[in-house]
Amino acid sequence: MPPIIRIENLTKKFGNFTAVDHLNLEVEEGEILGLLGPNGAGKTTTILMLATVIRPTEGTAYVGGYDVRKNPDKVRELLGVAFQEPKLLWVSTPWDVVNWHAKVCGLSTQERKQRVREVLEALDMWDYRHRSVHALSGGMRKRVEIAKVLIQRPKIAIVDEPTAQIDVVGKHKIWRMLRELCDSGTTIILATNELYEADVLSDRVGIMHRGRLLVCDTPQKLKDSIVGGDVVEIQFEVEPSPKIIESLDQFKEVVKVIRTKASTLRLYLNKVEEVVPKIMSTLMMEGAVVSSIRMSEPSLDDVFAHYTGLTLEEAQKGGR
Repeated sequence: MPPIIRIENLTKKFGNFTAVDHLNLEVEEGEILGLLGPNGAGKTTTILMLATVIRPTEGTAYVGGYDVRKNPDKVRELLGVAFQEPKLLWVSTPWDVVNWHAKVCGLSTQERKQRVREVLEALDMWDYRHRSVHALSGGMRKRVEIAKVLIQRPKIAIVDEPTAQIDVVGKHKIWRMLRELCDSGTTIILATNELYEADVLSDRVGIMHRGRLLVCDTPQKLKDSIVGGDVVEIQFEVEPSPKIIESLDQFKEVVKVIRTKASTLRLYLNKVEEVVPKIMSTLMMEGAVVSSIRMSEPSLDDVFAHYTGLTLEEAQKGGR
């Protein structure tokens, strides 16, 4: 099956500044693709080009087979977009905004009433449905923007920073609703600078920095790509012998073994979930008594640092 979105050398320049630099990427139908990077990485500019809001300087993208340059109207028919900054009429209420959007999407009166209520209740906005938009917090306005996509159930949804300014409980609700939207047949592009959001929600993550796409794969494969990124710390009842250390060092997945205390070893390795059972079996054969074992794997922040030399927080402070 061909990709539902194909991006070819997509580039956007503002004067001498290149916001997106020859981006090449394919998005498969039915997946959630996360674009992870700091503010200024080019995520928003990319999705605005895909949504035909701004025109590329070079290259193009095909959305549902339609060229964003040549067939913008056809592209827009397939899309639902939740912008980073909510696009709400200043005098509107949440009910007015979402109900109007449901009308535009062609829902019948009965279906519209039901769906608007369901979505606003799910987003904890029902009690605020008749409040003026200007009286709402930034997080509540963001919920209304997300509601438009959830009402529409488009072929392709583009969501930019979907949980910005939203509390932890609200974040989890929105993540669940976006996953349900995807499960019902919507392909989703998610732009975010939140590591955990990208990790838990995305089928694949594309890491962007300074307008370039550095790498794109599943979160687990990205973490596994860091050589020796997994850490296992083993505490023994008694100081481990040189023979035990040598045995551990023989595993091809183990990059380095260091002694942190007299009775504690730290192993840097790959594919921790596959190797640890083998390590424990070896230790049992050697007669070693283990009092505790702790495992950790790289985070997406470690992946970002691996490819850029900066943590996401450092890159964010750098402004690009």
